Amino acid sequence: MTANKKKIDNKTVSKYINTLVEAYLFYKVNRYDIKGKTHLATQEKYYMVDLGFRNALLGKELASDAGHLLENIIYLELKRRNNQIWIGKTNNLEVDFVVRNNNGFTQYIQVSQTVQNRQTLERELAPFENIPDHYEKLLITMDYDTGTYNGIKKINAIDWLLNSEK
Repeated sequence: MTANKKKIDNKTVSKYINTLVEAYLFYKVNRYDIKGKTHLATQEKYYMVDLGFRNALLGKELASDAGHLLENIIYLELKRRNNQIWIGKTNNLEVDFVVRNNNGFTQYIQVSQTVQNRQTLERELAPFENIPDHYEKLLITMDYDTGTYNGIKKINAIDWLLNSEK
């Protein structure tokens, strides 16, 4: 890697990231191979503990990455609800969250700011098509319309956030 035309060793970057996780600025989420039902040791993702830090560093311009912010918000709520959370991998596609609650109930969740564009909808639904089991599959968006696509429930993010029963 390079920064300001200076080489940075991957181990150095890893140390910095681990320090940020240990300082409770980021949550580390490991990957889970859905088909093989195994935990993967690489390609983890990180979510901010407090989005206020992001705003302090980058400003409040939200339009450019509203989808990522929404994904971070959904992650924080899943964590608040005391779930086990992984990033799902199925073939070469990613499921935003594989979630297991304390009762052993599993669900798969995709998060997108909007799926009004047909191509975006197809992209967000594609990972679900590779999952052979029948656990609940949710597509959470900021769109007002809801519905079902081959058993996949599309729900509004605000409605999901306000429904603390799940």
